[in-house]
Amino acid sequence: ALESGELAPGGVVTEGSAGSTAISLATVAPAFGCKCHVVIPDDAAIEKSQILEALGATVERVRPVSITHRDHYVNIAKRRALEANELAAKDKKVSQVDGKDRDQMDGCVPDPEKENPGFLSYYKGGFFADQFENLANFRAHYEGTGPEIWEQTDGNVDAFVAAAGTGGTVAGVSTFLQEKSPKIKCFLIDPPGSGLFNKVTRGVMYTKEEAEGRRLKNPFDTITEGIGINRLTKNFMMAKLDGAFQGTDKEAVEMSRFLLKNDGLFLGSSSAMNCVGAVRVAKALGPGHTIVTILCDNGMRHLSKFYDPKYLAQYGLTPTATGLEFMSTK
Repeated sequence: ALESGELAPGGVVTEGSAGSTAISLATVAPAFGCKCHVVIPDDAAIEKSQILEALGATVERVRPVSITHRDHYVNIAKRRALEANELAAKDKKVSQVDGKDRDQMDGCVPDPEKENPGFLSYYKGGFFADQFENLANFRAHYEGTGPEIWEQTDGNVDAFVAAAGTGGTVAGVSTFLQEKSPKIKCFLIDPPGSGLFNKVTRGVMYTKEEAEGRRLKNPFDTITEGIGINRLTKNFMMAKLDGAFQGTDKEAVEMSRFLLKNDGLFLGSSSAMNCVGAVRVAKALGPGHTIVTILCDNGMRHLSKFYDPKYLAQYGLTPTATGLEFMSTK
């Protein structure tokens, strides 16, 4: 964005995110001399907002609504970038009047606090990162993560499995690996409430029972954050998938505790679901195969929900397994 001029030095990067992508943006933006403004659903774990604020980002928490609503967090983030560009244009116009400095233009400098309540003075313009539709997401994994997996396994990989949020990881990695060898199988693991499993396995986003007009707006309340979606993104449409599996909230919780106790891995809900997928693929392919997945988030971002005993108890998700017996029924 900086190279193309879409983002000016000192400008603001905006993003609508359930947390993880936003944390990455908030981490790197200052290194490029830019600010970061994040719009996040208010049901996301509070520690994600706290991390973002600690990184220097401005955080705007909003109520969860459908992507078709103008106030969906992604749509608001896009609007914030447009507002920043409008402020930059006004500021430039004011500063050019009679060659005077804008500080001397009494009453002419736009006031972002009045025009955009709660929005900071982003006079350098904005850029909407657009993680869901920006194919730089796909390219990062096609050019980076896929080759890394190939190199680390010396080409000895039989299957790859991951969940999809934006879809960039599963799309980029699957495309790269299958170009290397058509024998490599790539799968999706999908959480409750997402329509991607149905899309991959049946070619439609919804089952007959969930057809438009009969499907509830929010039929499931899943404990996983940042994965699963009910629309096709440009990134996900690039994926080369051989099949899909469905995971459950209970499996994700149990898997996270199993990995903590047995492997010393303190993982977030997305990583735990990915590991559920890895076990599911292992059962499907049988012994002797190398299966790869991604550990994409850590438990520190999920303390208030995924690792809160009281929260889990409310939904009947208290972990009880001593091994992987919770996977035996699938």
